[in-house]
Order: sequence, then C-alpha cells, then structure tokens
Amino acid sequence: MIEFHYKAEFELEESERHADWIERVVVSETFVCGEINFVFCTDEYLLELNQEYLNHDTLTDIITFDYTDGNLISGDVFISVERVKDNAQSFETTLKNELKRVMAHGVLHLMGYKDKARKDKQVMRAKEDEKIKMFHVEP
Repeated sequence: MIEFHYKAEFELEESERHADWIERVVVSETFVCGEINFVFCTDEYLLELNQEYLNHDTLTDIITFDYTDGNLISGDVFISVERVKDNAQSFETTLKNELKRVMAHGVLHLMGYKDKARKDKQVMRAKEDEKIKMFHVEP
C-alpha cells in the first residue's frame, strides 16, 4: 500500500496515479509492494530527521527509512519539497519531473540500489530515468 502524507504546504497532484506508478516500479524489479509512506515535508523538518537519525547537519532532498523484508518492499520516504523545487530549477526540469525522480530514487533505495560510488550513481540515474518513463505508460 502506498500512502502520501504532508508536513508542508504541498499536495501531490494525481496521487492515485502516482501510487499505481510506484507499485508498477516495485513489480518491475520483481519485488512485492508492502507499505510505503511518502512524507512531503519542509527543509527544516527533513534537516531535523537528518540530524537526529543520521547525525548529518546538511540539507537533503530525500531520506529513506528501509523496512524491507526479503522481497517485500516497505519503508518511509521523506522528501523535502523545498529541495526538490530548487533542484528542478538547477537541473532545468519541471517540479513534476523532479518529484518523480526523487520518488523513484527512494523506492530504488528500498530495493537495494546504492548511490555513493560513481558507478552506483550511474546505475541509479539510469534506473531513475527508466522508472520515470513508466509513469506515462497506462497499466
């Protein structure tokens, strides 16, 4: 089950379509969709989580808490709407597209994809692009 929660002045458009897309992303990697919560929040909210749980004192666009068990994908994905808006401007893309990228990124982390090493970043970016294209495909 995919759920969306809000800790910012923001509401995801077409939430049912996004939930269906995320489920298809999970299945496309031969996993089963468990409970995935997307929490759209402010920079301040995400910074507090980053400091408290990861001991990082930096702004970030996403933090993923992984509760996956075997191939049952579950987790909490916190997304800073402010960071995503800034990133969309920096990368010269739309907010909608950058949101999809970050949402796919979080789910890919739940499926075991990493992004610390250069090669892992390349694989992650390719997977993000692949999964974003799935949004425009009707189930």
